[in-house]
Amino acid sequence: MKKTGSSKPENKQYDFKSALHRAATLCSRQELCTQSIRDKLRNWNVGQDDAEKIIRKLQQEKFLDDNRYAGFYARDKFRLNGWGRVKIAHMLRQKGIGEADIEQALALIDEETYFQSCLDLIRSKSAALHEKNEFIRKGKLFRFAAGRGFEPELIHKALNTSEKE
Repeated sequence: MKKTGSSKPENKQYDFKSALHRAATLCSRQELCTQSIRDKLRNWNVGQDDAEKIIRKLQQEKFLDDNRYAGFYARDKFRLNGWGRVKIAHMLRQKGIGEADIEQALALIDEETYFQSCLDLIRSKSAALHEKNEFIRKGKLFRFAAGRGFEPELIHKALNTSEKE
């Protein structure tokens, strides 16, 4: 008989010890947030009391740390995806990360590098636009940068800087 699909069992019930071991293995492979582990435990049909014990144990053993996760997430999304702070903060909130951890993570992004990233984004998009009307052109550039998660004040500053060149 031929196997189809994934070899991972779905809806299998895990006991406390095996769920803890599996969650610790996941956390040791990559940085995860508490909410993603909570979701995994729910998918593994681990009871809520056991799930909370597992999460506390992983946090005590430093396998799971939302502050550390937020820092890595913010740096990676800024550096690799070119996201602004607004978008990064929004995505971290969706992952259940606390405001204090989000603020600390966003503070790790260097101000000068951040502004330069916004400016480079606007310059590259501007080069691709064929709009002649300056008002419409600026509006398109503003919306593009805002969609990437940059703050309105920073976008205006970048637009003015690129305009002077």
